[in-house]
Amino acid sequence: MTGPAAETKMQFLYALRSKGVTDKRVLQAMEEIDRGPFIRGLFAERAYEDMPLPINCGQTISQPSIVGLMTQALQISPRDKVLEVGTGSGYQAAILSKLARRVYTIDRHRRLVQEAREIFESLDLTNVTAVTGDGSFGLPEQAPFDRILVTAAAEDPPGPLLAQLKIGGIMVVPVGQSDAVQTLIRVRKSEDGLEYDELRPVRFVPLLEGLSRES
Repeated sequence: MTGPAAETKMQFLYALRSKGVTDKRVLQAMEEIDRGPFIRGLFAERAYEDMPLPINCGQTISQPSIVGLMTQALQISPRDKVLEVGTGSGYQAAILSKLARRVYTIDRHRRLVQEAREIFESLDLTNVTAVTGDGSFGLPEQAPFDRILVTAAAEDPPGPLLAQLKIGGIMVVPVGQSDAVQTLIRVRKSEDGLEYDELRPVRFVPLLEGLSRES
């Protein structure tokens, strides 16, 4: 599969920087991972625009600048083990795979997980494991995690996920009512408790419990 032309790629990276994605490792990962293969059908030609796009199962692929800002907020080191809740297209997990030692990604839609696995395999991303499951409960058998990224909105940071975060770990999660604009927050876990930073307003689909009926 051919990637975008050099000029398109330059415009894509410029748009990321102009929206505040300045971390060099994150920008390099987003340069290496082509967004094109993660978008199928009618919207494939818009893969390099900074906008969310629909994917299967009624879900969306986030706009690249939000992917970049969320990834940047995690402050991932090369030795980190990361959990992503909400695989979706697989694009975010692929970006994480370029930054972390190990990535686990979980989604309630079996079809999305299968499609993401196929793309990870085609890109030879061997440090990503995609799992079908209820992401609101995390992945206790692989815990604890250095970093957790939630790509669906919860009313509060989910307790089971906070429990699976290492001391010294960071979780980034959109918080708020699902029918309103939410706030992206960063949670740092220390020996003394949890510290919260509000990052920016965002809009995500709600975090739902249970497996999708389509699974």
